[in-house]
Amino acid sequence: MESFKFLNYTVADSLATITINRPPHNVLDIALMEELNRALDIAAREESAKLLMITAAGEKVFSAGVDVMDHTPDKVVQMIDVFHGILKRLMVFPLPTVAALNGSAMGGGCELALACDMAVATEDTRIGQPEIKLGVFPPIAAILMPRIMPLPKVMELLLGGGLITAQEALQLGLLNRVFPRASFAEDTRAFLGQFLNLSRVALMYTKKAVREAAGKPFFEALFTVEQIYLKDLMATADAVEGLNSFMEKRKPVWQNK
Repeated sequence: MESFKFLNYTVADSLATITINRPPHNVLDIALMEELNRALDIAAREESAKLLMITAAGEKVFSAGVDVMDHTPDKVVQMIDVFHGILKRLMVFPLPTVAALNGSAMGGGCELALACDMAVATEDTRIGQPEIKLGVFPPIAAILMPRIMPLPKVMELLLGGGLITAQEALQLGLLNRVFPRASFAEDTRAFLGQFLNLSRVALMYTKKAVREAAGKPFFEALFTVEQIYLKDLMATADAVEGLNSFMEKRKPVWQNK
């Protein structure tokens, strides 16, 4: 398995995990982000995984965002290319993705969480995009935040640069769950368990259907989803097994294909 300097990459019990490991603030510099791109490429090919979790080392900060030193005119083009490479990979990642925020997610750290399908956080996590205070704005958040939460709140966060609490983020739809810090690892694992017990191909095709239908008029979206259902999903062994196991009143035995 490929080694990394600023990340830990593991696969166990159908869960691929990328852990950002640059404490104390897990700042995303160009070198770390290049590793993250490589790790995402590896995880996308991981046939034993059903889910990808992105988390971070430490106890207070998931990520304070992209290194300010990499925003300077001589580095900004490379920084944007590498950072947006991460987000592009996440937007087309074949497996469901979960950001497990073990602490505050700011700037690029928040955008990284936004690009995942789901997110959980500790109760003391704070989330936001403070870029405006440096005279810039967050391109990814400008696209993704309005797809999740009300536009007036998006404008308040992006134009004001303030941080919100985990509970506020939960109410706004940015988070799926908020857990106590003391039991965060256990609670996160329990949350992930509901997906890890399911068929890998069913998870993948469900995500594909949601992604490819997004933004299309209803009948066009319906046709797209029907094709995924009939031509892709129903051609899998797991679709047949799931239906048979229900009729035979037994637990399914997934082949994940």
